Amino acid sequence: MSTLDIVGLCGSLRAASLNRMVLKLAASSMPQGMAMEVVEWRDVPPFDADLLAAQGMPPQVAALRERIRRADGVVIATPEYNFSIPGMLKNAIDWISRGEDQPFSQMPVALLSATPGPRGGAGVQYDLRKVLLYVNAMTLVKPEVFVGDAAAKFDAAGLCTDESTRRVVTGQMEAFAKWIAAVQRMN
Repeated sequence: MSTLDIVGLCGSLRAASLNRMVLKLAASSMPQGMAMEVVEWRDVPPFDADLLAAQGMPPQVAALRERIRRADGVVIATPEYNFSIPGMLKNAIDWISRGEDQPFSQMPVALLSATPGPRGGAGVQYDLRKVLLYVNAMTLVKPEVFVGDAAAKFDAAGLCTDESTRRVVTGQMEAFAKWIAAVQRMN
C-alpha cells in the first residue's frame, strides 16, 4: 500500500503563526500511511488576468498547481482575517483554480483554523468552504476543527500542549484518510 501524499497549505505567511503550528500538529497526527509536505506559496503574485493572458501561468503558480495535482489530498490551516479568508490565501486559490485543468477539482480537502480568540476561525472556514465548493473540491465535512484560544495550547517551540486539541486533530486526520479513500473510490 502506498503512502497518501498530502499537501499542507498555511493561510498565514508568518513563520510562527498559530495555524502553521496546527498544520504541523495535523502532519504529526496523521495515521500510518499518510505523509504531509507543507508547501510554501509566499511568492505567488497578485492575480492578474492580463498577466495570465499575456504570459501564461507564472512559474511559481504552475509549480504549486502541479504539486497539488500530484497530491492525494490537501490540508489547509488558516487564520480568520476580518471574519473571512486571508487575502493572500484567496489570491493563491484564485491562481490555482484558473483553467480547465485546475487541480482542486475532485481533490479531497480538510480544513483547520486556529485563532487567539475563542471562536477558533468559524467565519473563515465557512467562507473557504464556499470557495472550495465552487472549484469542485471534495471538502471533508466533519469533524470540523476550530482551535480557539490557540496561543494557550502551544508552547514556545510550537508543540501542542493541549490533549483535547491533539485528540480532535488526530480524529480529523483519521477521518480525512477515510475521506480520501472514499473520494478515490468515487473517481
